[in-house]
Amino acid sequence: MTEIKQNMINVLLVDDHPLVRDGIRARLESEQGIYIAGEAQNGQEALDFARQQLPDVVLMDVSMPVMNGLEATRIFKETWPDLRILILSMHDNREYIMQLIQGGASGYILKDVGSDELIKAIETVHQGGTYFSSGASQSLFRAETVIPPAQPDSGLTPRESTVLKHLAEGQSNKEIARILDISVRTVETHRQNIKQKLNIHTAAGLARYAIENGLID
Repeated sequence: MTEIKQNMINVLLVDDHPLVRDGIRARLESEQGIYIAGEAQNGQEALDFARQQLPDVVLMDVSMPVMNGLEATRIFKETWPDLRILILSMHDNREYIMQLIQGGASGYILKDVGSDELIKAIETVHQGGTYFSSGASQSLFRAETVIPPAQPDSGLTPRESTVLKHLAEGQSNKEIARILDISVRTVETHRQNIKQKLNIHTAAGLARYAIENGLID
């Protein structure tokens, strides 16, 4: 079993196709700051690995034998709530994506993305953000999808709603501070207030709330 490395983003790569794993490993191994800590070919193997050595990010396919990515995601988040799950899949079905977000995934990217976007997605979810590739985002937010309006009793201020929108789009505190021309500390304060008011304490949960309540156009 590979050792976890300090000061690196330790990634567990989970896919049932060896050629896919080989290709992703070859690309990520050339990236400073990202380390492939282990590989698994299904969700059960991934969970077994995590029980011995906990990675920072699980980069996982959905359609796999023995245990699929959706079931594994739910168990991962129940067992290790702070673990970051990034789904890498060929499926762009909205209901499919929503189930994984609801299960605790922090991001969803399609297998047609370039390697630079894959790296950006890993870094974003590791930093606590959420990330959706353009294809996944189009499926989530397509015009014909009916999304219920924001709940009037959420208690969020207009500024907090704006911050939540940016958080749900995967932007970091620093990026939000620059966009809104406020300090990073102010963004962090808004973020904590949002979590307390909504009683939601994960990035994936905040993203799900924003999606379900129409805060993202």
